[in-house]
Amino acid sequence: MVRDLLVLIELAPESLAHLEAAGFKAHMAVSAEAKAGTIKAIGPQVQAVLTNGSTGLSVVDMAALPQLRIVCAQGAGYEKIDLLAARARNIIVTHGPGTNDASVADHAIALLMAIVRGIPQADAAVRRGQWSQSRQPRPMLSKKKLGILGLGNIGQQIARRGIGGFEMSVGYHSRRPREGSPFSYFDTPVALASWADFLIVATPGGASTFHLVDAAVLNALGPNGYLVNIARGSVVDTVALISALTNREVAGAALDVVEGEPDVPAAFANLNNLILTPHIAGRSPEAVTATLQLVIENLKAHFSGGPVLTPVP
Repeated sequence: MVRDLLVLIELAPESLAHLEAAGFKAHMAVSAEAKAGTIKAIGPQVQAVLTNGSTGLSVVDMAALPQLRIVCAQGAGYEKIDLLAARARNIIVTHGPGTNDASVADHAIALLMAIVRGIPQADAAVRRGQWSQSRQPRPMLSKKKLGILGLGNIGQQIARRGIGGFEMSVGYHSRRPREGSPFSYFDTPVALASWADFLIVATPGGASTFHLVDAAVLNALGPNGYLVNIARGSVVDTVALISALTNREVAGAALDVVEGEPDVPAAFANLNNLILTPHIAGRSPEAVTATLQLVIENLKAHFSGGPVLTPVP
């Protein structure tokens, strides 16, 4: 039996083919207009939705899908899925913890290296014929202090790369100390930022972490400190960050996620101490394959009457 699957996120043709082969007819609706039109056309027959944490699924959308039985979040995040509405209707919600952790951790370190060493800026200068002007000293990463905001699976992988690759000291802040962790715990983000040379944001999104990195944290990080965000754009106060970068109150920042993405603040274009990538940390071929395969396994398990593999807790 072929089941109708509403897909709210971008997928490559080969991913769509895998879903079709698994018995799901994918209806792509990435934009708000496409979603509204697709729900109007086939809403009564949709039994499953594929989304992610930053796209989510609202109570209004769920109400327009009377046959909806399962919502799959591709990747670990699920902050914009209305869990209360789902539970009220006994709709199963799954996510993909562990499927892209290594890819995201790799990208975090790549961004850190790029902004600290000024690699994109130096590349651009050389291409402009400014060889001599671009040969300015840049800080090392080795043996520096790495602060990690959020010590979940991704945060721990970043920590291991920092220690094993660069002999860094690692400190962290999370809601509570992680039992058995060898890393130094700081009880506030400000305390962590005051200690760290580099601060990498690896928290979940959602209301509990909204603007966790604010002006006070950036001020504590200081004019020699660097910020990297591979978590969610909402965790960093954009206005405060623009001010800190403009006034050189922090040395630089590298962001894979932006508040309000894909719209990017116009002020970012004028900041030469900022590096941006378009939310691609988890989009390695290996991670994409793993996340989609877990979605398929959860869908097949649910519609065969068994328990899903990775329900949202």
